[in-house]
Amino acid sequence: MPAWAAQHAERLPLNPPGAGVIYTALLLLTLFAFAVTFLSARKGKQSVWAYLLFGGIVAMLLNVFVPHVPATLVFHSYTPGVVTAVLINLPLMTWLALSSVREEWVSGVKALAFAVLVPLGLAGIIAALFAIGSRT
Repeated sequence: MPAWAAQHAERLPLNPPGAGVIYTALLLLTLFAFAVTFLSARKGKQSVWAYLLFGGIVAMLLNVFVPHVPATLVFHSYTPGVVTAVLINLPLMTWLALSSVREEWVSGVKALAFAVLVPLGLAGIIAALFAIGSRT
């Protein structure tokens, strides 16, 4: 991803962060996802962890459509992660989101709030990293 971002930097709205920032962010995001998943399984249905996990699932589902697929179309080239996004994340995250609601791990307005707020929070973190990258 860092090499791709550097190659396309002139067409991106902001300069991408460096490889170190990208790898660190991906590592921390992965560790956080593991922790939330573990705590959700441990604390059970309707716990704050179940709602955070649901929000993360929705964020991963939305990530298929922002930026992976559009970036591939705009740049007319492979975008890192697009194959995984379409072939794995799209069907798996759709199934997990639907199962979370169907099996009542999450429900109602609270589920909707987490489905909106968690992706927005993650998008804010990504935007902050790009802002940091544009200053370097």
